[in-house]
Amino acid sequence: MDYAGISDLAATEGLAVFGGFHPVAADGCPEGAATMLLFCPAEPGFWPRMMAEPEMRDGAANPVDRWSARVVGTLAEVLQGTALFPFGGPPYQPFIAWATRTGRAWASPVGMLVHDRDGLMISIRGAIALPAHVDLPAPGPRPCDACDAPCRSACPVDALGPDGYDVAACHEFLDTAAGRDCMGLGCAARRACPVSAASGRLPEQSAYHMRQFHK
Repeated sequence: MDYAGISDLAATEGLAVFGGFHPVAADGCPEGAATMLLFCPAEPGFWPRMMAEPEMRDGAANPVDRWSARVVGTLAEVLQGTALFPFGGPPYQPFIAWATRTGRAWASPVGMLVHDRDGLMISIRGAIALPAHVDLPAPGPRPCDACDAPCRSACPVDALGPDGYDVAACHEFLDTAAGRDCMGLGCAARRACPVSAASGRLPEQSAYHMRQFHK
C-alpha cells in the first residue's frame, strides 16, 4: 500500500500520518523496518469521535492510550507492520527523535516540538514499523522560520524556553485562579502558535490533556 492509501486507511480510524522516515541503524527502530510512520489525531473532528469510542465510556484508566493501542495495533496488522507506542514504559521508545527524523517536526522557540500541520498541538498516538519501503512526500518548511514567535511571551510564568521547562512553576501556576485559563483551554504557549490555532483542535481536548498532566 502506498502513502496515500495508508493515509486514507488511517483517516477511517480518526488518525492522520504525522510523518515518516526510512530508518538507519542508529534510529532505534525495530530490526528489518524499511519505513517508519508516525500517527496523530486527524483534525478537525477528532475529539467528538474520540468521545464516542468505548474506551472513553468504560470508566477504566488511560482511555486515549488504550484506544491508541487498539486502533494503531489494528492498522499495523492490516499493513503487516509492527505497532509501537510513546506510552507503556519504561523503557520508552525514542518518539521525539523519530518525530524530528520525519522532517516535519522541529524544536520550537519554547523548546517543545512544533509540527508543520499541528503546530505545538502535537499528540503522537503511535508508530508503525513497516518491512516495505514506502515513498514519502517531501516535508514542508519549518513554520517557525516565518513566524515572530508569539509562543515566547505567551506563558504567564515564563516556564518554557529553549533552555528547559520549569515543570514545578507550571504546576504551581495551574493551581491558581489565573491558571484556570490554561486548564480549561490548553497551554497558553501552545495556543499562541499560529499553526496550532489553525490545527482544529477543540478546547475540550486540550482541557482533557491538561487534566491528565496536572493530577
